[in-house]
Amino acid sequence: MSSPRPRIVFGLMPWPERQAIASALRTETVGGLVLLAAAVIALIWANTPFSGAYEAIRDFHFGIPALGLDLSVGHWTADGLLAVFFLVAGIELKRELVVGELRTPATAALPVIAAVCGMAVPAALYAMTAGLGGGSLDGWAVPMATDIAFALAVLAVISTHLPAALRAFLLTLAVVDDLGAILIIAVFFTSDLNLWALGGAFAGLALFYLLQRYRVRGWWWYVPLGIAIWALMYHGGVHATVAGVAMGLILRTTRDKGEKTSPASRVSHLLHPFSAGIAVPLFALFAAGVSISGPALAQVFTSPEPLGVVIGLVVGKVIGIFLGTYLAARFTKAELNPDLAWADVLGLSVLAGIGFTVALLIGELAFPGQATGEHVKAAVLIASVTAAVLAAVLLRRRNALYKRLYEEENVDADADGIPDIYQRGEADQPAAQHN
Repeated sequence: MSSPRPRIVFGLMPWPERQAIASALRTETVGGLVLLAAAVIALIWANTPFSGAYEAIRDFHFGIPALGLDLSVGHWTADGLLAVFFLVAGIELKRELVVGELRTPATAALPVIAAVCGMAVPAALYAMTAGLGGGSLDGWAVPMATDIAFALAVLAVISTHLPAALRAFLLTLAVVDDLGAILIIAVFFTSDLNLWALGGAFAGLALFYLLQRYRVRGWWWYVPLGIAIWALMYHGGVHATVAGVAMGLILRTTRDKGEKTSPASRVSHLLHPFSAGIAVPLFALFAAGVSISGPALAQVFTSPEPLGVVIGLVVGKVIGIFLGTYLAARFTKAELNPDLAWADVLGLSVLAGIGFTVALLIGELAFPGQATGEHVKAAVLIASVTAAVLAAVLLRRRNALYKRLYEEENVDADADGIPDIYQRGEADQPAAQHN
């Protein structure tokens, strides 16, 4: 009897999973390019003679004062628009848990261990740097998150043909990172709790669940209820973006008989372009406008808090994700795809040091209205650019290999829309292609 083939890390993905991942990545890539443009505009605008106009728009208040929702533009983008981003993140997390890489312990072990290590090591390095320098430990969570949209935008700009399995791994890492960020925001960044409002938010979520459970359809039920849950969560003292992810996790991801798509898929299809192309870039526009003068940049490398963020993202992410991936593969007795090398995992680990959106949000929550907060924002920008440049150098060196693998994965000689590699018998497929 022949011995079973070992599980291959970064082998060929199942075709349905690859289709779903490709669709999500296309939207994220376009959104990432818009995000990149918004960040550049913010930096230029905030460092020109027109910076006063930038601050005036960012700090302009509007809303419904009677409901306690008279917020600044910057506040609306962070608490309001990012709730849509976290709603989409919640849907993606649930999809991964139900039908994706996180559905079984065997497939979940690698990305989860890598992501957890990729969060723990940056946090530890920040704490060590800030502690030794006599700084505040409040920013320990800032360097923990990976910005998938920004990372994919970098891949698009450098025109790399990164194999689908590596892109999927990066996406799954970011999904687990988002879950970690959500838990951190919910647990550690709460203001004075209003138990009545919080109770109302949980009651709204229970009603949301019942509507899904009993297959009630119609946006006129869900949109007003979602807005009410968001407002109650905001007044309850828990960051309002938590409402978004909670609703995303409640949405049904499985199809009933006769349904073409699940409710979660329909909502994601509608909101993902808005989230990636409008909500997140607008948040970046009003969060990334920091001073890049000589003295301001010097503060990044001389103050313990921003220095800890830079070290956490640029060094901590690499150590955490690379070692986490390597150890997970070794302990699960998996083998690396022979077409790839650990240098490819290193390049991906460096790319994951792009922290941007969630890092900026946590920076605002950790240091509200403080000069340190502006320095931490600058540190996130510098670290993200540094990680992007280093990753571009590492990944471009391997692009000839990536291009060959990409072409092999996409050969469709019979033009039936399914790559030929998925239509071979198992005996004809190389071992590296089996997960």
